[in-house]
Amino acid sequence: MSNLLANVCVGMQGSVSIVVAEEHTAARVGSGAAPVLATPTLVMLLEAAALATAERHLPAGHQSLGTRIDIAHLAATPLGMRVTAYAAVVGAELRTLRFRVWAEDEREKIGEGTHERVVVETARFESRLAAKSQPAA
Repeated sequence: MSNLLANVCVGMQGSVSIVVAEEHTAARVGSGAAPVLATPTLVMLLEAAALATAERHLPAGHQSLGTRIDIAHLAATPLGMRVTAYAAVVGAELRTLRFRVWAEDEREKIGEGTHERVVVETARFESRLAAKSQPAA
């Protein structure tokens, strides 16, 4: 197996941003009643930041899949406020990517933690997924 992570370096960083809209709120995604950024939406943003950081550096025919995330949601963010999620590579060994992740709104840090992704061969993954989708014998 070639080094799948040869082009991914510790220290690489990426980010994604959104403006909190109704579809991003706890009330909409079912994680509470408050009209604030939902924790599941924060998790999605942190994963997207990790993808923005490293995915383009993987070999053709490969992708990464999230396998672990551990975050603290530190502060609420209201509708209309911009949120930016960041990821920094802190480890890249064999097939595993490890990230430090954090997010900020226009006023403060709203979340932080760690995230891991594993690199897979896309065709093999899709084949295994198709086989799993077949009715059990």
